[in-house]
Amino acid sequence: MEPLAQRLRPRSLDEVCGQQHLLGKNQVFRRTVESGKIPNMIFYGPSGVGKTTVASIIAAGSGMQLHKLNGTTASTSDIKSVLADIGTLGAAGGILLYLDEIQYFNKRQQQSLLECVEQGTVTLIASTTENPYFYVYNALLSRCTVFEFKSLTADDIRVGLQNAAARLGAEDKTPILIPDDALDYLAQSAGGDMRKALGNLEFAVTAAPIENGSRTITLDMVQQVAVRTAMRYDKLGDDHYDIVSAYQKSMRGSDPDAALHYLGRLLEAGDLPSACRRLMVCACEDVGLAWPQIIPIVKAAVDIANAVGLPEARLPLADAVVLVATAPKSNSAHDGINAAIADIQAGRTGPIPRQLQNKHYDGADAKVKGQHYLYPHDYPNHWVAQQYLPDAIKDRQYYVPGENKNEQAFAQYWKKIKGE
Repeated sequence: MEPLAQRLRPRSLDEVCGQQHLLGKNQVFRRTVESGKIPNMIFYGPSGVGKTTVASIIAAGSGMQLHKLNGTTASTSDIKSVLADIGTLGAAGGILLYLDEIQYFNKRQQQSLLECVEQGTVTLIASTTENPYFYVYNALLSRCTVFEFKSLTADDIRVGLQNAAARLGAEDKTPILIPDDALDYLAQSAGGDMRKALGNLEFAVTAAPIENGSRTITLDMVQQVAVRTAMRYDKLGDDHYDIVSAYQKSMRGSDPDAALHYLGRLLEAGDLPSACRRLMVCACEDVGLAWPQIIPIVKAAVDIANAVGLPEARLPLADAVVLVATAPKSNSAHDGINAAIADIQAGRTGPIPRQLQNKHYDGADAKVKGQHYLYPHDYPNHWVAQQYLPDAIKDRQYYVPGENKNEQAFAQYWKKIKGE
């Protein structure tokens, strides 16, 4: 028997749960689809939110003949075989080629589609769970319109589950009863994925006994089926980069609650290396000279986390994350080194001043290299005025002290020493 998600696949746009930003009555996407003039499109969004369903509905409503290929299994020869047969397919309404998981098609495979797409011999709809601007060949991307499908809300999934329970009950001629607490748990635990929610429901229905002529799906049952909330996470995908980005930005933005939340998501996904790496980067980049002592503290917490492993690693990391999030902030060193590197990459360098060059040298310049160097420790307060930067950029300032107490104290100290 087909999986429940397949058996219950919507047959019209009105039956699709969610995606009202695309499928609402007055939305451009819906009006375009209903006009019958289907453009080349790329559907971008997480799994289980209706991308394949909408493509199938479009094909059925347009009168086009639908051909499907999946990037995880299709080869270049599969694509060429479909394209070679286009002239003999005899579809009066045209050909719609649906490429699922297009991110798994390599550049050459994607290039093989260009001629047919350009000539209009096929209409292409592709779907991807990854950012198409990174994973789809530019020439193909420029010929398609990208539409983003969003994760379904718990309310969207709840509606789908209620419809599914009614359908299952009718098929089995046995009513299915789902109390609100069980329904809410199923909807929340799916993580925005309707396919997963329907799979969990089908499993629970199979296990539920018939009592008094009906099946009752209890909270205890669904908690055993959906043991934990589904969390979208792929270490090589957009979800990974979105979470680690939010993690560091929450620490930088001094929000310990959000920082702990995203730390928890990384740890629940088992991504201890990313949690540790971003924490150390944030300590150096975002706290920096406002409180430089935090850097060895964070490094010690990371060392402990790696030594004890998960789940105990959450404890030293939580300490360090809260510390970084609540610490004073400065990015003056970060900005300074970036400005210095930018000058170097732009060729703004020049010869090192002679007095700074290594005088332990036996060549022709031995008598001038390192001559006239003023040794700072021979002078009051261990400082003496002399040129350190090359002539071409001798007045360049890379480091600008931050407004925090620590850097301002250093700035005032050096102003006094230098008599500024």
